[in-house]
Amino acid sequence: MSVHKEVKRVTTHVLSAMKLRGEKISMLTSYDYSMAKLVDQAGCDVILVGDSASNVMAGNETTLPMTLDQMIYHGSSVRKAVNRALVVVDLPFGTYQGNSKEALHSAIRIMKETAADAVKLEGGKEIIESVDRILTAGIPVMGHLGLMPQSINRYGTYSVRAKEEEEANKLIEDAKLLEEAGCFAVVLEKIPAELGKKVAEMLTIPVIGIGAGNGVDGQVLVIHDMLGITQEFSPRFLRRYLNLAEEIKGAVAQYVDDVKSKDFPNDREQY
Repeated sequence: MSVHKEVKRVTTHVLSAMKLRGEKISMLTSYDYSMAKLVDQAGCDVILVGDSASNVMAGNETTLPMTLDQMIYHGSSVRKAVNRALVVVDLPFGTYQGNSKEALHSAIRIMKETAADAVKLEGGKEIIESVDRILTAGIPVMGHLGLMPQSINRYGTYSVRAKEEEEANKLIEDAKLLEEAGCFAVVLEKIPAELGKKVAEMLTIPVIGIGAGNGVDGQVLVIHDMLGITQEFSPRFLRRYLNLAEEIKGAVAQYVDDVKSKDFPNDREQY
């Protein structure tokens, strides 16, 4: 007789407890049902439905073109696959900056239409009104500081952020501000490891890094980068765990050959 084992869901409370006991948090992106199912079954703690879908799913150069409807489509696809991980959906560019009412409306749509667990916003002081308003509706918010891809046109470069003292101090202030507002976690992207460690020690909420060193409370990568599906992107912080691009191309080439040579389908593969 098989005993159905109850899966203990990861919640914002579970993540806080992980930080307290020094257990690192694993986070990966997913954008569709099939991939999210595998990521969840493999034991990843947090699944981010990132607006990086703009790059890896839609072929855009930046994350800016993503719409709220597109994020909802990806979010609901992912949510259906997940039994254990905490599912966080990015609020896309233009749906929360400068208008906290619109921010709340966007966040509510995501929560209602995807059944996700939380939303993620980029920025600190500039968007704190939006963060406050979303939190008043009982929607958990994850912050994002450092390199903020939605602001790429302002930076003009994807290079490391907060190397200078002024920008580092602003990042620390913003991180404190997000924690005080009530964010349950914050992502730090592409900043010096020393600064990442400092922020993680300063905050009581979990700090998850991407290119922020190993002194933070967890790590996140884009799944297409980590699996080696994308090839044109090789920042220092990226570790490729597979070279799926070559594997997939090899399999497809073999299939094409087998079809052309009439090897597929064989006698056992037809009715």
